[in-house]
Amino acid sequence: MKAVGVQLDIVWEEKAANFAKVRALVEAVDAAPGSLIVLPEMFATGFSMNVARIRESEARETEAFLAALARGRRAFVIGGVVHADTDGRGRNEALVLDPEGRRVARYCKMHPFSFAGEDRHYASGEGPVTFAWGEFTVAPFICYDLRFPEIFRDAVGRGADCFAVIACWPRPREGHWLTLLQARAIENQACVIGVNRVGSDPKAAYSGRSVIIDPRGRVLADAGSGEGVVAADLDREALAQYRREFPALADMRAEYKRRA
Repeated sequence: MKAVGVQLDIVWEEKAANFAKVRALVEAVDAAPGSLIVLPEMFATGFSMNVARIRESEARETEAFLAALARGRRAFVIGGVVHADTDGRGRNEALVLDPEGRRVARYCKMHPFSFAGEDRHYASGEGPVTFAWGEFTVAPFICYDLRFPEIFRDAVGRGADCFAVIACWPRPREGHWLTLLQARAIENQACVIGVNRVGSDPKAAYSGRSVIIDPRGRVLADAGSGEGVVAADLDREALAQYRREFPALADMRAEYKRRA
């Protein structure tokens, strides 16, 4: 199964410009139908606290763009979208569309980044979600969630064997990004697709380093620090064989184990 990460320099709070960038980057990708295309957190606007400006309208223009992209490439697509919450704040979400353009999963970031004041503008999500991608079971997460390993283990208990982490992860903590992505792969014997942005916004600079990692923690592909795409083939049977050969997940305590 082909996993593709789209690493772009997001134009601040300009959805149409970012839709055009994504289209151009994806056009250059050689990915078979059924591939998984992953876009960064808040890919259409940047990591903005201006919820009233960037949230989805009644037309759901960002979701419509993702659905059209999925249909056009006959692929699964994950992208970061902002919806309104009932309390007036936003919901920083990852939407998943299937090759028919249908929404198959919707995950809300469980850990708003309080260091940057995100918790004042965005509500917390309720828990992990998963969806089927071929023989894989994928759990999407968002940026700061990466620092909380318990929610990844929770997702493994729900059957996850692949994580898609979408982010606007700042350059000064690039080393943490790479180390934590590998750790989540190793400790959960799962594939990891980490997709970050590049460029800068009014508050931070971003170095990209989107990566695809196998369940042993080996980096299969690294996008570097420029705008572009990263892609790799993921092998579900090889993952299953590794889990059989080294059955560490079988030793999880019963209170954490569901279907792993």
